[in-house]
Amino acid sequence: MILDSDKSQFDEIKKLLERENMVGRIYHVGLTVSDLDRSIAFYRDILGLEFQGEILMEGEETDKIFRKENCKARVAYLNGSKALEAPPVELIQFVDSKIHKEQSDLFTTSISEVCFYTDDIDSVYKTLIENHVECLSEPQHFDFRADGFGESRAFYFRDPDGIILEMMQPL
Repeated sequence: MILDSDKSQFDEIKKLLERENMVGRIYHVGLTVSDLDRSIAFYRDILGLEFQGEILMEGEETDKIFRKENCKARVAYLNGSKALEAPPVELIQFVDSKIHKEQSDLFTTSISEVCFYTDDIDSVYKTLIENHVECLSEPQHFDFRADGFGESRAFYFRDPDGIILEMMQPL
């Protein structure tokens, strides 16, 4: 039973709990690319993600969300999992718009990398090297069990536009 004197405190707690649930899981990770077909081939044929489909975004809503008049974007979705909760990679190529291409840098404030899971990091690394993909290092071993985060092997590499990606194998 809630007393009137406790009602305002209860309402405040309820508001806080509701606000904490405003944001759920990551729905997708969007990457701007310069050549959608080349990027689809990389993520599908080299990384092994499944192509889920492509859309063309245009119109007033597209102009507003991207804050650019007469904006058109080809957008493709790929995923490495069939699980509904697994966020897909969203590849965006702006049509008739100049892309400002800059080399991704781990030491610049932005998204530093998109990390993919694997259960065989050595095979993935070998496949990337065989396909002339720039790997920033060979797989490295990390042990953060003392910190409660577990143990893994990981390395960074670049996609065709130079976007930094990570491959990780939990141990």
